[in-house]
Amino acid sequence: MVTAVSAMMSAETAAIMGSIDSVASMYMRTGKVMVCGEGSAAALAQYFASLFVGGFERERPELAAIALRHEGLGDPAYAGLARQVRALGQAGDVLLLLTANGEEEGLLRALHAAHERDMTVIALTGKGGGAVAKALRETDVHVGIPHDRAARIREVQQLALHCLCDGVDAQLMGDQDTLS
Repeated sequence: MVTAVSAMMSAETAAIMGSIDSVASMYMRTGKVMVCGEGSAAALAQYFASLFVGGFERERPELAAIALRHEGLGDPAYAGLARQVRALGQAGDVLLLLTANGEEEGLLRALHAAHERDMTVIALTGKGGGAVAKALRETDVHVGIPHDRAARIREVQQLALHCLCDGVDAQLMGDQDTLS
């Protein structure tokens, strides 16, 4: 894991900073973050949304965030996430995608739906990003984790999500000298 973390931190620091800037400026305009993944990434998406709504390491007002899930929508799995993006997404919102390989049809459809809604997409991927990375626009942010093992990718994604939470809190609430 140490190798994956150090490789990600050196290669993707600018992308993480870009993600922080995108999300913080979106919140200043009263937008929301929608986050999704499939399989184990769906659990990570739910965790991330709970950190934005409930707070990360300090008290602050709730931030609008929702983890999208396709179960129970009556649609094929690949269509449900995109339907939610089209139903809930507004211009200026952010869609955060979590994927190890970037090849999930449901995530690709959600990405295209976000672009239809004029939303910014932030993709945390591994293995080069696959089709998701290729579908990103110049205004989107790609945080590529240079690893092939899904477990290492998920570990580094969680670290990147914590950095995103901390960075957004710092931009919105000011730097915090000490943690409680």
